Amino acid sequence: MRSEKHKGYMLWGHAILNQQEIPQTERYAASGTITKDNRIVEASGVLGGFETEEEAERAGIGWALAWVDGLD
Repeated sequence: MRSEKHKGYMLWGHAILNQQEIPQTERYAASGTITKDNRIVEASGVLGGFETEEEAERAGIGWALAWVDGLD
């Protein structure tokens, strides 16, 4: 899980391991969460599948950034 602060919100990018069969290349589902004052403001659904945990976390943060910036 990756987080960063933006405009008073905490943005969280999540990577969920999604491996249905073995042997299979690991895939990660991405999602994002936005909190403020330790309360959930908004959460995404699954944003897609990614090859790496880092890519999935970045996608979640990217979604959260776009959501917060869309408030302006």
